[in-house]
Formats: sequence, structure tokens, C-alpha cells
Amino acid sequence: MAIKVLIVDDSLIFREVIAKGISSDPQIQVVGKAVDPFDARDKILQLRPDVITCDIEMPKMDGIEFIRRLMPQYPLPIIVISSVSNRVFDAMEAGAVDFVTKPSIEVADSVQKFIYNIIDKIKSSVGAKVVAKEHVKEKKVLVADNKQYTKHDMIAIGASTGGTEAIFNVLKQLPKDIPGIVIVQHIPPVFSRMFAERLNNQTHFEVKEAEDGDQILSGHVYLAPGDKHMEIIKQGSLYKTKVFTGEKVNGHCPSVDVLFNSVSNVLKERALGVILTGMGYDGARGLGKMKRRGAVTIGQDEKSSVVYGMPKAAYELGAVEKQVSLSQMGQNIVRLLR
Repeated sequence: MAIKVLIVDDSLIFREVIAKGISSDPQIQVVGKAVDPFDARDKILQLRPDVITCDIEMPKMDGIEFIRRLMPQYPLPIIVISSVSNRVFDAMEAGAVDFVTKPSIEVADSVQKFIYNIIDKIKSSVGAKVVAKEHVKEKKVLVADNKQYTKHDMIAIGASTGGTEAIFNVLKQLPKDIPGIVIVQHIPPVFSRMFAERLNNQTHFEVKEAEDGDQILSGHVYLAPGDKHMEIIKQGSLYKTKVFTGEKVNGHCPSVDVLFNSVSNVLKERALGVILTGMGYDGARGLGKMKRRGAVTIGQDEKSSVVYGMPKAAYELGAVEKQVSLSQMGQNIVRLLR
């Protein structure tokens, strides 16, 4: 059965470009097009779509407010269509499952890539769990003592669909004086820098988009750039990042497996690996290698995952020692580090 899609966009040109593009896939059926959130509300009741694509900038009500109002009554997978802007992260916080960057209409190659991307996101989002998210933003930050973490030197985290909010919630639960954190989140270039800046402003960690040669320090978080792989290397007694351009691994650059494999090789039992919500299987083998080398490994559970793909693949492979909910992730990380 085809995936029923409702397109919500105030631009006639974009509505038609998206509709024509995604309809080329036999697994997708465009059941309707709406010009604004009020029009969309009526069409949702009438057409019962499986997935919604939604512009952010619209008249009468913007896409973010629309998502906030829609989710409690009609929890549907929503893919946000946006220009390069921090607002995509507001949309993800409101309940959207993923986002796609608007192309330049004048550039044919840009439009084609956009269509391929949105088709992929639509298919992935069908299995997404759209429920009231676990919010732990006001949770009291754990107090810790550096002396408690003598057995581990680093935390490595991998995530994909739904990962921006999951990562944010995990960092909000953790004390600042834990070992340095390295993260691969499947995210487009430019947005990785924006995401790092957002985390830096909204958590108590020093967060940055990783650069080649960054020294990994306690209380700091390093996010892989959206179009480059990140590995960990050791120089003397120091751990540093190696950031480089490379072919996609498991369909992704950056790849969680690339990071986890390097962590397993360099840190062995002195690392802790975490795999969060996401589509696919990237990170499963790398986490398994970390576990075999003695690292502690944790996976997000099915109930709290937006997409239980990557954590499931890792769990079924035997790479996950313990599955926990997003709301309990922080305290479990701290306990295992001790």
C-alpha cells in the first residue's frame, strides 16, 4: 500500500515541485496539498495522510506552531522543509521527526537531490514513533566528582532520526565534569555547526563542531561535521579528533561506525559507547567492536526511540549491554562510568 502524503506549503511552486517529485516513486501517493496550517487541518481530517511535509515559514501560522498544536490531537510523522536556519531545531523540539533543506529552484541538480532526500525521509518516517516526547530539560543536573571517573576517558555517542532532541536531553542530564564526549549525528553540513552552537548555548557543556586535531577535554563535547567523518587518535597521552572527507559508510558521512571503530581501537576498555534513536544500522558493528574490546555500551530502548532502528540493530547484534529509556540515560551513564 502506498504511503499517503499531505504537502503543506504556501508556495505554489514548491507544492508542485514536491508533489511531482515524490509522486515519481510508486510507493508514495500525494493525497493532498495545503496552502497553510488551517487548510492542512481540514485536509488531515478528510484525507488521513500517513506523513506530512511542512514548510516552516507560512502565513496565518508558522510551521512550528502548527506542529505544536497538531501533535497532541493528531500525532503524525512530519518532515519539515526549511531554508538553512536554526528554526529546524525548534521544529524538531516541537515534534517533527526530520527535516530537509529547501533547494534552489533554478538549479536542476539541487532539486533532484532534494527530491531523492525527501523520498528517503518519507519512507523512513513511516515507522517513526510520534508521541509526546520525554522532556528532561528541567531535571536536576547530577553532581559528580572527577575522581569517580578514573576508569574511563571518553564517551562516544551515535544517533540519527530523532537524535537532535535525544542528544540534547542526554547532555542536560549529565554533570559537566565527566570525560569528554564525541558525537556523530546524521545531519547535513552547516546544520551540524548550528546544532553544536545550539547545544553550547543550551547546556552547561562546551560544545563545538569538531575540527581536525581538537584535543578532547573533560566537560567538552565534539560534534562531527555534517559532511566529514570523525575518528579518535592518540598522540602521547592526549586524545584528539581526526576529521576528514571520505566515502559514505552505511550510507552516511559522518558515520557512527567510523567513530566507534576508532574509539574501540584507541581506547579499548577506557570508553563508554551510546547508541540512540535512528533509522538503519549504522553504529551497530562499531559498538559491537567497542564491547568486545572491553568498553561499556548502552542503547536507547524502543519505547523512547523516535525510530528504533540503530539501537535495535545494535541490540540484536549483541553490542548493547543495557537498554534504557531516554529519561534514564544520564543517570545510567554516570553509574556505569563509576
